[in-house]
Amino acid sequence: MTVEHRQIRQAAETEASVSLEKRIIEESKRRSAEHGFSLLEILVVLAIMGLIAAFVGPRLFNQIDKSKQTVAETQARALTTALETMRLDIGRYPTLDEGLALLVERPADPQTANQWYGPYMDDGVPEDPWGNAYSYRPPLRDASGFEQKPFVYTLGADQQPGGAGLDRDLGRLPDNL
Repeated sequence: MTVEHRQIRQAAETEASVSLEKRIIEESKRRSAEHGFSLLEILVVLAIMGLIAAFVGPRLFNQIDKSKQTVAETQARALTTALETMRLDIGRYPTLDEGLALLVERPADPQTANQWYGPYMDDGVPEDPWGNAYSYRPPLRDASGFEQKPFVYTLGADQQPGGAGLDRDLGRLPDNL
């Protein structure tokens, strides 16, 4: 093989190599463009996500509402327990005017203030889960003169007496709401 033939052959191989590299690069670019999602594929995924949200969303919100009711009942019991502790110290429950504030504020009456060892709630009197104050009514006495427990309650999500479901009243409620 002559030098000229070798040069022609090397030139042909180099040209073939460059041509092959160009084809590989072009094929790679074409494949990259094909690897994206089509509009139809995106719409199908969004529809599936929407269906999942439609089924899961209401259940999730229902659990949140149930949690609020549980928190309200627990807080009402905690307030009642704090009132019991305060009664042991000062010998009585708060009057209607004093209300739940007496759990965290020293009474104005000097004799009662000397027996008050509060505050009886570390973080103050909580609001119910719907952002409203708990209601308080002093306890009643039964026929034998025995003092019952005080009434601590919330009117629920709707803040109206009565109600059912999410709007039901929670805590220890008086009969004449």
